[in-house]
Amino acid sequence: MASVPVIPDSYNHVLAEFECLDPLLSALRLDSSRLKCTCIDVSKRWLALGSSGGGLNLIQKDGWKQRLFLAHKEGAISRVACCLHDEDYVAVATSQGLVVVWELNQERRGKPERIYVSSEHKGRKVTALCWDTATLRVFVGDHVGKVSAIKINTSKQGKAAATFVMFPVQIITTVDSRVVQLDYLDGRLLISSLTRTYLCDTEREKFWKIGNKERDGEFGACFFPVGRNSGNQQPLIYCARPGSRMWEVNFDGEVQSTHQFKQLLSSPPLPVVTLRLDPHYTSSSCPPQSLSFPKLLYLTEHCVMTWTERGIYIFLPQSVQVLLWSEVKDIQDIAVYKSELFCLHTNGKVVHLSLLLVDRCIERLMRRGFWTLAARVCCLFQNSIISCRARKNLPLDKLEHLKSQLDALTQQNLIMQLEELVSKLEPLDSACSSRRSSISSHESFSVLDSGIYRVISRRGSQSDEDSCSLHSQTFSEDERLKEFPAHQEDEQVELDNVSHASVTVEADRNETFLPFSIPLSFRSPSPLVSLQAVKESVSSFVRKTTEKIGTLHISPDTRGRQEAKDDEQQQDLTVNLVVSPQEEKELEPVQSCQLTEEDHLRDLKAATAEAMAKLQDPLVLLEPQNMRGILQEWLVYLEEKFSSKGCSASSVKKSKTMCGEEQAVLEENLQLDPTSGDPVDKEQNSILEDCTEKENSDDTCVSKTMCENGTDLKGPLDCGFQVSPPCVIEPDIWKDLVELTTLCFELRVFSGVKGDAEESSNGSLPLAASWTLACRFMQSYFFLLDLKRLKQCIITMYAASPNVWETYIAGLKELTCHSPVALAMENEDMLKILKQLHDLGPWDDSPLLLVHAQRLYEKFGETALRPLIKFHPSILPSDIKQLCRNDPAHFLAYLDSLVKSKPEDKRSALLRSLLQPESVRLDWLCLAVSRDAPQRANTVDTEGNPRPRSHLFTWGYSQLILLLIKLPADFVTKEKMADICKSHGFWPGYLFLCLELDRRLEAFTNIAHLDDLNLLNGEDGSIPETIEEWKFLLHLAQNHSTALHHGPQNGNAVSNGSLSCPDCITVENVALLLAKAIGPNRALPLLQECGLTLELSERFTGVCEILRIAEKRQRALIQSMLERCDRFLWSQQA
Repeated sequence: MASVPVIPDSYNHVLAEFECLDPLLSALRLDSSRLKCTCIDVSKRWLALGSSGGGLNLIQKDGWKQRLFLAHKEGAISRVACCLHDEDYVAVATSQGLVVVWELNQERRGKPERIYVSSEHKGRKVTALCWDTATLRVFVGDHVGKVSAIKINTSKQGKAAATFVMFPVQIITTVDSRVVQLDYLDGRLLISSLTRTYLCDTEREKFWKIGNKERDGEFGACFFPVGRNSGNQQPLIYCARPGSRMWEVNFDGEVQSTHQFKQLLSSPPLPVVTLRLDPHYTSSSCPPQSLSFPKLLYLTEHCVMTWTERGIYIFLPQSVQVLLWSEVKDIQDIAVYKSELFCLHTNGKVVHLSLLLVDRCIERLMRRGFWTLAARVCCLFQNSIISCRARKNLPLDKLEHLKSQLDALTQQNLIMQLEELVSKLEPLDSACSSRRSSISSHESFSVLDSGIYRVISRRGSQSDEDSCSLHSQTFSEDERLKEFPAHQEDEQVELDNVSHASVTVEADRNETFLPFSIPLSFRSPSPLVSLQAVKESVSSFVRKTTEKIGTLHISPDTRGRQEAKDDEQQQDLTVNLVVSPQEEKELEPVQSCQLTEEDHLRDLKAATAEAMAKLQDPLVLLEPQNMRGILQEWLVYLEEKFSSKGCSASSVKKSKTMCGEEQAVLEENLQLDPTSGDPVDKEQNSILEDCTEKENSDDTCVSKTMCENGTDLKGPLDCGFQVSPPCVIEPDIWKDLVELTTLCFELRVFSGVKGDAEESSNGSLPLAASWTLACRFMQSYFFLLDLKRLKQCIITMYAASPNVWETYIAGLKELTCHSPVALAMENEDMLKILKQLHDLGPWDDSPLLLVHAQRLYEKFGETALRPLIKFHPSILPSDIKQLCRNDPAHFLAYLDSLVKSKPEDKRSALLRSLLQPESVRLDWLCLAVSRDAPQRANTVDTEGNPRPRSHLFTWGYSQLILLLIKLPADFVTKEKMADICKSHGFWPGYLFLCLELDRRLEAFTNIAHLDDLNLLNGEDGSIPETIEEWKFLLHLAQNHSTALHHGPQNGNAVSNGSLSCPDCITVENVALLLAKAIGPNRALPLLQECGLTLELSERFTGVCEILRIAEKRQRALIQSMLERCDRFLWSQQA
């Protein structure tokens, strides 16, 4: 066994990358040459990414969900800083030198707003941003050395302060050169320039120069808050010096000592643990490194971190030690929070690293199921693992289990290294040590909570993936939540190889592109994924065996070509099996294909002409049953001429061999189907039984059974598509054939097996069998179908069968497999493909564009849908909904973007044109109110009434919802839309529909619960029209006033303020509104009649007097104007 370099035991920490952020950048569109990430910052909650396009992306770290996007028209984002003590604020510097401070309003569920824009550094390059640690104050430094402070007054401090107090900008100082780094702690500001470091007491406005010696270059400085954990000791300051040195400075700016790290950095670099590359370590020492540290960052306890163009360095400055250094190239900036490092590279990529102990790293890798990488790290850091502390977290049984998960065939060397490590951990006098090691190398066991012993076999067994996943579930749930808060969802891993060793390697290396708002890669496989891996492996083996048997029935040339492709993917093998019968037919004697067209299609021509003539009869057109009978008679002639062209003789010969494989796969599908109790699945089971019973029947019958089963459950049939006519057909008869064939599909006239057509025509054929026959019919006569009508028929009649749509798409893919777009899809990026599609236009409503859109969506996910807006109406929302049927949120985002792409005055007309049929309106509305919406508990109370001010919550698709609601509709549809809005708590739409349905009293009742007077007198409000409505509203205000304003407040709603709040639904406020509407003289008797005069204050009396005076003056003014007009008219007559 070759010796592997072992890392010394003095190194017990490591940098590890457990998740790849590339899918996140792709979802944010920050991975292109035109738009990339320019700056980075991190806090407890947010990861902030500034872009070259002027946008700031704030992504919630818990689950990596994009929450906010802040746009800036002042140029690219050059710096960003999150406020650590109040994460509702973020400061941004643009390329024009402007500093924008944002208030995110997350606590109040409002929209982010700019609360200040500073132009103090306009025209200069802002090089540093830093927040005060106690108050809302931002420090800004630029490239000429100017340092300013922006003190923020916000709406949290009161509306008066936010309105009438100016935002002061204070000039702190101007240093002699560019500001490299700013840091703040306990009232002191640290300014590091190109020449020296300055300490500023911002309270007493005092300044100190740190040290006497200047420097020339980028050198950082940071506070080191040791006092928080070391009694009353004051914080320290560390300043970078040339030649890998640091000054240790006290809190008064006095240099205490100089630390030299040059010789300590002669040790070899430690590898970064990542799934991208296998970790390697070279024991040979490197020359001492004389470095300049451009920035110093405080990292966790007792650590200071920095970086250069070569790597990342982490020091223990108090003990003058190098904790570790690792080679990481081309770093532009690093943001840290506790032990997390987010590295921004010069190419715009972002890497998330974690600093942790080696044993913790190995334990985390094992929990994620990355056994190979965990074993390699164990072997590299075996000296640290042998230590007592590491053995507490990595006991012997865990290492034994890790060893049992490796493949004995392909990873023998790694297993031997682990056995050597395990042997060092065992006591030498243990008599059964070697026996236990031998047994553990083959299998281990664990005791479940139920008392059952579960044996865990080695990787070579079939249940390894399952055991791996089950073992990961034996860990404490609390530990899993504590260690991995953002990894609760399972990753879908594609496993295409046969051997389990290959499956393991692929799982360790997989980096699946993920669309936005879904989990990132490098997650542990779930039990379902593990079972899927076993299924794929077995199915792959069966398919390869079937292929080898099938080669006995094809020509030597074809057999040679297939044997040369044995190592290709399974998709390629399937294609070869489909194409080879056609190649075999091409090798048949030429004279068999030289029959004249008239002799070959004579009977079909006559039958077609007869069928077309019969269909002209109005009595037949008005009776679908008669049409089905005529089409069934004609279909016999069509099948006689073209049906046998779809599947070759070789496919028929192989059908017996493949029936066993098909049956096994069908059983897997039936067991994995969550709706196995439906009538559809009963029909599938019956078809499966038919396949078993007919296994020994004639070849033709077996082939039919195989095709039927494969269509309904596995999508496209094994016999392939007939996308081109087998012979030359005249244009006249071609047109009639297309019309009749399409009619057969639309009327469900299929005749795959004798008797099926009759059952189909009577409508008694089960749905599953009907879907199966529809798929087979499409594959057999795809070249004779009108693709536009076919698509519309599938959307309307086969909406419940995704397999029919998948078959349609598969046929389009085969039809366009050699198109330039399909060929470019392999290597080109999305923008180039979209440009190519645009250049090939106009597409009108061609279905061929739809299949290209399907390919784009399969490759690029949700990001490919938004650019498809420019292809409307060639691609309709109904088409996109079919593409996104597994993820309706993608369709909703496309629909919202499509509507917003039009001017506001044309959006309603566009949306109305898209509602075809009208029934989709309710489906779209249900989807819109259930996505990106507040929780129902925040909008609806326990009694089903609106919570106060809950109509002010932000709904992600509120504009789309209101457009759907305000479109003209019948009474029943509006009632259903009102019920939907009420059940989800979308009160603006519900109030609008109540007024539309003339349910005014119900609308006023909900307005009283919402406690917002603006709903009555605002632009979208409704004033009571009759005295009875005013009385009803006054009694509502009287009944709800005490409960709303004296009872417990809704914690998630906007504060109602005091009882005298002018926006609340109170008796006095409603009475004032009544007085303004009908006049104070008419309002007072009505209030006396309702017995509400005692609840009115002096404010009401004063307002009524003002209204009377205003009314008198208005009458006098009107009278004066009328008199003047009268005099003018009389003067004109004279």
